[in-house]
Amino acid sequence: MSFSHLSDPKSSLQIRWLIRRDMPEVLAIEQESFEYAWTEEEFLCILRQRNCIGMVAEVDHEIVGFMIYELHKSNLHVLNFAVGKQYARKGIGTKMVERLVDKLSLQRRREILLEVRERNLSAQLFFKKQDFMAVTVLRKHYDDTSEDAYIMRYRLEEEANILKLPVSNRISNYYDADAA
Repeated sequence: MSFSHLSDPKSSLQIRWLIRRDMPEVLAIEQESFEYAWTEEEFLCILRQRNCIGMVAEVDHEIVGFMIYELHKSNLHVLNFAVGKQYARKGIGTKMVERLVDKLSLQRRREILLEVRERNLSAQLFFKKQDFMAVTVLRKHYDDTSEDAYIMRYRLEEEANILKLPVSNRISNYYDADAA
């Protein structure tokens, strides 16, 4: 199914948890997207871990993209992310990243981390457009090649919390009472 009949593909977009029966479509997207694709066993091994979550983007009951990420104490770590080639540049990846950003909070998880191959310029540009910054280089990071990886980070900014309330605690109340 293609988007040719849809005026706005995002209008029928649904982002939901990945379930077992989604695997054939996820694997097909993985195979078309990456030279060194994950196997089904690798997906299942990762998804069995307690802190790993998979989500899919679906249009008209067809899986068009996926994301696998880990929950950590202070961040989310994207392990794998792809949108089917025929659905690229239609805003689906952006919506998936927005959904992930919505999971951040100033009190707990404040950043998203991911690695991008040095040759994957399209992914680097996509994440830069989503306000990720390259923060470091991992030399010879990948087992399948001697390729470097860029660690890219999205950080929830303090400025998002514009309303600064005065600090009020027992000590400040004690000193305020003495001043009166």
